[in-house]
Amino acid sequence: MTIYNGVDYVNEEIYRILSGVTDPEVPVLTIIDLGIIRGVSVNAQDSSISVLITPTYSGCPAMDVISIGIRMALAGSGYRKINISEQISPAWTTDWMTTEGKRKLEEYGIAPPNRKAFKDLELFEEEEVSCPRCKSKETILVSRFGPTSCKALYKCTNCAEPFEHFKCH
Repeated sequence: MTIYNGVDYVNEEIYRILSGVTDPEVPVLTIIDLGIIRGVSVNAQDSSISVLITPTYSGCPAMDVISIGIRMALAGSGYRKINISEQISPAWTTDWMTTEGKRKLEEYGIAPPNRKAFKDLELFEEEEVSCPRCKSKETILVSRFGPTSCKALYKCTNCAEPFEHFKCH
C-alpha cells in the first residue's frame, strides 16, 4: 500500500480502474455510478486486491459479468491477485446511485429513480415519473416489469414515446 500524507494512492488507483467497468444491462452506467462497490482493500503482504460488491437484486444475473469485468480491468492494469466477493446485507438501494449516474440514465433515455421521503412516517413514495425525452410528468405505467427486473416500462402521454424507468428500491 502506498500512503503519502494520509492518502491511499493504491485505493485511488483501484477506484479509477473500476470507474471504467460498466454495467452489462445498462452500459451507460459504471459500477461506481451504480454504487455497488462496497469496499476495496489491498493486502500489502501479498499485493492482493479485494473488492466487495453488492448486487442490485438478489440473484442478479449481471453480477457474474460485472465480476469478470472487474477482474479483467484490474488484471489489465497489472494486478494479479484479485479477490471479489459479494455482500448482500445491507441490500442495495437506488439511493446508492451517484447523481452523475442518474444524469447519465436520463441522457440515455431511461428515467432515473426518483423518490421522495416522508421523514415523519419513515416511508418512501416514488414521485411521478418524468419522461426522459420531453421532461413531462404526464406519463403512464405500461408494465411494472421491463427488460430487466430493475426497470419498468412507461409511456409519455405528452410526446407519446415509450421509455424505461429505473425503479426505486
